[in-house]
Amino acid sequence: MDERWAQDVLRCHLCDISGPSMYCDICQIHLCKECVGEHLSSEFKDHKVVPYKMRGSTVKCQKHSSKICELHCVQCDIPICATCVSLEDHKDHGIVEFLKHIENKKEAIRRDLTEFELSIYPKYKEIASYISVQKGNINTNSEKLTTALDKQKEDLQKEIDDILRKLKSALDKIDSRYLAVLNRQEDEIAQTISKITQNIDNLNILLNSNDASLVSAYKSMNAEFRSLPPKLTISLPSLTSQKINKEQLYQQFGSLSAFCITSDDSGYTIDSPDAETLPSERSLLDEPRIITEIKTEYGDNNELYSVSCLSDDYIWTCGNEKIMKLVSLQGKLVKEIETNSRTRPGDITVTNGYLVYTDYNERAVNILKNKKLNRVARLQGWRPRSVCISSTGDFLVVMDSDDYQQVKIVRYSSSDFKEKQCIQSNDNGEPLYSLGDFSKYISENKNLDICVADYGAAAVVVVNQAGKLRFTYTGPSSTIKESFCPVGITTDSQSRILTADYWNNRIHIFEQDGQFLRCIDDCDIQRPWGLCVDSKDNLFVAECKTRKVKKIQYYV
Repeated sequence: MDERWAQDVLRCHLCDISGPSMYCDICQIHLCKECVGEHLSSEFKDHKVVPYKMRGSTVKCQKHSSKICELHCVQCDIPICATCVSLEDHKDHGIVEFLKHIENKKEAIRRDLTEFELSIYPKYKEIASYISVQKGNINTNSEKLTTALDKQKEDLQKEIDDILRKLKSALDKIDSRYLAVLNRQEDEIAQTISKITQNIDNLNILLNSNDASLVSAYKSMNAEFRSLPPKLTISLPSLTSQKINKEQLYQQFGSLSAFCITSDDSGYTIDSPDAETLPSERSLLDEPRIITEIKTEYGDNNELYSVSCLSDDYIWTCGNEKIMKLVSLQGKLVKEIETNSRTRPGDITVTNGYLVYTDYNERAVNILKNKKLNRVARLQGWRPRSVCISSTGDFLVVMDSDDYQQVKIVRYSSSDFKEKQCIQSNDNGEPLYSLGDFSKYISENKNLDICVADYGAAAVVVVNQAGKLRFTYTGPSSTIKESFCPVGITTDSQSRILTADYWNNRIHIFEQDGQFLRCIDDCDIQRPWGLCVDSKDNLFVAECKTRKVKKIQYYV
């Protein structure tokens, strides 16, 4: 190696001066300020020269190597240049500025890092500590039982030696089995904690990186760790003794209770990913205001039912026709999708940038990925009404039986689309939801409660993650129950629940415990139906009859 470069690594590529302060992200060479103009002349005029500390912040287009990526395709999730926009590959796709995309990714990394540091990592440490306590209880309990056994031995002398030996051996085996189970889980927890620690380190590195390619390619792994291990509860063995009877010595000596470890999947809980990053309390505006009014281009003979945010700049909509539409906040039609059955969709939502919709006539829940239709579920004897995505990525689907005599909520796994949970009745075996051909819309709260706006019951029914009824909301005390008409429903970052009151032309806002806060009824809302909120808690209201979507600010 040239000794000059070994002693002074950074030199201008053109004039060889030491300590160059600039860098060409396209050529990947060092430049001093004096040579920047020379480099950008002639064929290099389109190159991107940045301060040395900002090197790596520019991404070259994969298809047009001489072009810089200044845009990002939302559907394809890749950086693109201005030339790419005109290609068929990105026709009608949502396009955002690349720098804005990087800012959003950085914010997602910060949220994931915060969740790891403040929620996931401490929770796994807590689990590890709990296992250590359990192991200590085993030793303490074992010592007590050994003392009891020794006392029996003193009374029975030689006659009990053989029995005593057998019971101690049984106790040792039980302890070994307990410890084997706990040690196995302790090892698994230790491995997981190690992975979490590594992820935290990687995210810190990534957060401080200027390598836009790595940041842009980042995929969150937090969901993998939100599913906590089952909580093991040990039923410690005990000794049952009786008065000594030599003829029944073995039976009278006593026996140890059976080996028993129960596994409770709901034993541990973890906070919502946003719980630590969002303010503990946000104030509602005294007078909510309309920010934007969006025309959806549905015809005069149509109605608008559902709205779901693809991002803060684009929304999916659907009504009583077979077409689902993606529009910008400026009202520009970006894309149209036709249902597989060519009949109206029941409901829509978005997960990881992909559209999900229920098809009532086809008895199916579908997800559109890269222009391909994938079935989440195909039902027999049931028809899906509405759908939402849980915090863990599961699908929560409200469905009716064919004869309208049963209603239930089914949770489907996002990984293999298998049924994980069914919510249908209360503790007395009575239906949780109204029977009959009535609309029902669903949303999951930040505290993992499942909220259903039940038109037929004139109520919002809220159950916890396990499906146990928490409360039923029928409006403030001044509301006449028969006039309350809940249809669309959504929840915000503060775990507040919002539902559209169709006939009364207003939006109810109430706390996660059912306490009424206020109504939004002063924004000229007309026949509201579908609701959703964006990342900033702006409310989108789909008006059924006007076919408009109103974006409303209701937080300070």
